[in-house]
Amino acid sequence: METKRSSFTGKLGFVLAAAGSAVGLGTIWRFPYLAAKYGGGIFLLVYIILAVTFGFSLMAAEIAIGRKTGQSAVGAFNKLDKRFTFVGWLAALVPMIILPYYSVIGGWVLKYLIGFAAGGASEMAAETVGASGKVISYFDTYIASNVEPVVWFLIFVGITAVIVMLGVEKGIEKVSKVMMPLLVVLIFGIAIYTIAVMDGAWDGVIYYIKPDFSKFSIMTVVAAMGQLFYSMSLAMGIMITFGSYMKKDISIEKSVHQIEIFDSAVAFLAGLMIIPAVFAFSHGDEEKLNKGAGLMFETLPKVFDSMTGGNIIGAAFFVMVFFAALTSSISLMETVVSVLQDKFRMKRIPACLTVLGISIVLGLISCFGYSVLGSFKLLGLPMLDFFDFISNSIIMPIVSLLTALCVGYVIKPQSVMDELEIGGEFKAKRLFTVMIKFVAPVFIVAILVSSVLDVFGIVSI
Repeated sequence: METKRSSFTGKLGFVLAAAGSAVGLGTIWRFPYLAAKYGGGIFLLVYIILAVTFGFSLMAAEIAIGRKTGQSAVGAFNKLDKRFTFVGWLAALVPMIILPYYSVIGGWVLKYLIGFAAGGASEMAAETVGASGKVISYFDTYIASNVEPVVWFLIFVGITAVIVMLGVEKGIEKVSKVMMPLLVVLIFGIAIYTIAVMDGAWDGVIYYIKPDFSKFSIMTVVAAMGQLFYSMSLAMGIMITFGSYMKKDISIEKSVHQIEIFDSAVAFLAGLMIIPAVFAFSHGDEEKLNKGAGLMFETLPKVFDSMTGGNIIGAAFFVMVFFAALTSSISLMETVVSVLQDKFRMKRIPACLTVLGISIVLGLISCFGYSVLGSFKLLGLPMLDFFDFISNSIIMPIVSLLTALCVGYVIKPQSVMDELEIGGEFKAKRLFTVMIKFVAPVFIVAILVSSVLDVFGIVSI
């Protein structure tokens, strides 16, 4: 007997849950860096154009595949064409690789949240000089310890598991409806406060918003595509899974536009919050606006420590980042849990516990990659960075490329557009067809090649 599939209660729940998945750490620590590097306003313009064309088409396709088949990634591709079942397994592999190391970073966020709330801004902004003369940050010392990062990682992944165990409606949807509006309020409030209290912040606002056409190049487009690709949770099986929970009377086209608006608005606000603050703190030094963990856990604590009310603003910032990280980790775990439920007929709680167990093992490897396993590297990368490279730079572009080829040339765009037209006319038919068949494959290959070249230091993104 086939069990009834879970579903979101309505459009708002679906949009906020999908937006929660899209708005994650990459939005907060990568988008501001790229926007600053590639000419501020011109990067924003390119990003928005790509969001409503390239991003729209890929997201709409994934959601429609999920709702059409009523299955998570593996079952969905199997239903579309058995020859593409392996693509579903690849898609399901991505969140299983990402969730553990993402939860390790979520643990770092929790540590800093509690630290700032306890008045530790100065401690977390401090640096020491090692015996070799190298400057060692508080963050370097923290991640090199053997116990504390593990504890915070276990707390974060445990919170994620509990919410997923509660189910789609009572867990994921309810949490998203609370956290996503609060995230927007916090990020907007922090942006306004930092601009108001920091001398020189307005210069940073102008630097961020004013288009610098001299910095426009093909790499501007490639960088914006790459950011959009990861920011919108594409090629992870997430949107297929969420689509399978979507009711038939909800317009996919309108929902995707709303998710794009939400994600782009948060990305813009993240830049508005971070770039002027770092710009003012560093007196216009662009090199201080680095990407990744260095921005969030080294540069920004120094910025907050230099501000009036820095402990409060720092705590509010890491609460906001915690919300972003948690909503994304929930979607990652739910995607894998859904596969276990569909393919192995597991009940939700045993499936959650299985994913939790695997996540703890892989997460510990990422944790210890900066301490006891520090000398062990793959492709010259610490284990966390290696997992990130394999999932984000290799598997995800391949999955997305194969998805576009499957829809564009095997099952044909019309079969997906039939689902998109349920409940009303699909107005972007021509755009969708052109993007899926011709533009998306070329763009995705460009993302794959540039990402690999970036990791090996041949091209800098």
